[in-house]
Amino acid sequence: MNSLTRWNPVRELEEFQNRILSAFRPSSGQQANGTEDLNQAAWTPPVNIWEDDKGYYLEAELPGIEKENVKVTMENRLLTLSGERVFETTGDKYRHHVAERSFGRFTRSFTLPPDVDAGKIEAKFKNGVLFVSIGKSETARPREIAIKVNG
Repeated sequence: MNSLTRWNPVRELEEFQNRILSAFRPSSGQQANGTEDLNQAAWTPPVNIWEDDKGYYLEAELPGIEKENVKVTMENRLLTLSGERVFETTGDKYRHHVAERSFGRFTRSFTLPPDVDAGKIEAKFKNGVLFVSIGKSETARPREIAIKVNG
């Protein structure tokens, strides 16, 4: 039995636009039916890591996340950042047309060198940026050795 389907050029253009845009998204929350799943977008916060003679430092961008939704742990030289950015809906009377900000749970783990001192870790959170400092052990720090003169 044949059925007649009404052609809607606007719907086809929207579907085409969504397919093109999804090709350029770093992580697409596309469902099987072609609509976006706004609850399952995966994301990874960007970080900077550097060191000096006293320790290692990590800075992670976490805009829109409350301090209570961020966790920093260290176990066996594995530093792990985890948390969640919650998608805030605007209620039933609005429909989202574009939702480009990533949200959902995230986890980032970093293996630290053996010269870290697990007792010297501090984490601060300010203006959506997490700053973690990890001190180096005293034995790993460079030190100058005095030269003695015999005579």
